[in-house]
Amino acid sequence: MRIFALALAIAAALATSAFAKDDRPNLMVILCDDLGYGDLGCYGNKTIQTPNLNALAKQGMRLTACYSSAPVCSSSRAGLMTGRTPSRIGVYDWIPAGNVMHVRSSEKMVASLLQEAGYDTCHVGKWHLNGKFNSDAQPQPGDQGFNHWFSTQNNAAPTHENPNNFVRNGKPAGEQTGFSCQVVADEAIEWLKNGRDADKPFFAFVCFHEPHEPIASPSELVAHYGDAKKKGQALYYANVENMDRAVGRLMKALDDLKLADDTFVFFTSDNGPETLDRYPNAWRSHGSPGPLRGMKLHIYEGGIRVPGIVRFPGRIKPGIESGEPICGLDILPTLCELAGVAAPTDRTLDGASFAKSLQGEKVDRPAPLFWHYYNAIGPAKVAMRDGDWKLVAHVDLGMKKAGGNFRPELSQAIKQAKLSTLELYNLAEDLAETNDLAAEKPDVVARMKKQLQAKYDAVLAEAPDWATIGK
Repeated sequence: MRIFALALAIAAALATSAFAKDDRPNLMVILCDDLGYGDLGCYGNKTIQTPNLNALAKQGMRLTACYSSAPVCSSSRAGLMTGRTPSRIGVYDWIPAGNVMHVRSSEKMVASLLQEAGYDTCHVGKWHLNGKFNSDAQPQPGDQGFNHWFSTQNNAAPTHENPNNFVRNGKPAGEQTGFSCQVVADEAIEWLKNGRDADKPFFAFVCFHEPHEPIASPSELVAHYGDAKKKGQALYYANVENMDRAVGRLMKALDDLKLADDTFVFFTSDNGPETLDRYPNAWRSHGSPGPLRGMKLHIYEGGIRVPGIVRFPGRIKPGIESGEPICGLDILPTLCELAGVAAPTDRTLDGASFAKSLQGEKVDRPAPLFWHYYNAIGPAKVAMRDGDWKLVAHVDLGMKKAGGNFRPELSQAIKQAKLSTLELYNLAEDLAETNDLAAEKPDVVARMKKQLQAKYDAVLAEAPDWATIGK
């Protein structure tokens, strides 16, 4: 009898364990493409209508010192997914189709870490972490931690309207009807409703193409901006508004599925806004960096400081603002901490978890924030932020100009480039970076130069040479 009772108790315990609810949080990262710091209503824009993102900010935390990992798309995404400075892992620039540059299989993406820990995972939208997309020659989203993927290599093509270049789990999906951000939202919502394993927590990486060129926007939204004076301006404003609507649909889906209270949502952009008419097709690029200096491809604040909104019901007080500096590099360690997953210890991680900052504490950052982009516009190509101080370094690449797209033979020039002229800014007093204090603060320059040089040397020592490693 005692044995029978014991057997029943063990069976009951096993059953309880087998059917226990996994109470780890769901995780959703929403990434826009070329959205400027000044493009949203909750960041001071008085023209573009962004009611859903304004509401998201009121429900959670608005970040005023949120940074991307780099001032250009592929590099920024690589840093976000790996927690490692993009140049350290060889994603030196944006990745053209067919290019050898990619996030190698030796890197560990946050999606893989979460997948291995029992999360169901999904990527929808712009990938841009390889050149040989949907090919066995380089890792694909499904090889790097995503159970379900509905992705494009780079931009939605031929435009945001009726794109025809999405691939779903390795199979071309054909022409889609509608605008890209809504197509992406449709796929994400369908996966949330019917595609995921409801017994597991999920990680969804939702990557809108908006408002990157080639821009196309619904005519009914363009009509909202009939007073726009400049060519293409109404199209850009409507593009951001359409993306805002897609975010609203995602948040409604979380509400409808009763997932909102258990889901950490992080919204941001991959870099600053594109410069109007920088290339022929950029005639609709009317994005705003707000009060910041520079745009996309600049190492100044306008290229790397981006919108950042976090919602986590019950863990974050609604309607608060944080000036604590955080970066895309921090996403991997933060999501790992929230999910109870160990971050990699066999490699250098350049990011730090900002989970504590959600409760008002400072990020425990072992080293200052650092950016490197060899192909930045202008001579300034490296920066470091330590507290309120930002040190900017010019770089001598040993050539007149790198120019054009990344080529494997540029690897050695990038790795051997020397730091030269230094600029120093106090961001607390000079957010627009107009007053170079390098000559007035030699002690600060000397201290930060030592830190910057050490970080720069370490990153480029590890950086791969694509001319020799091939695949």
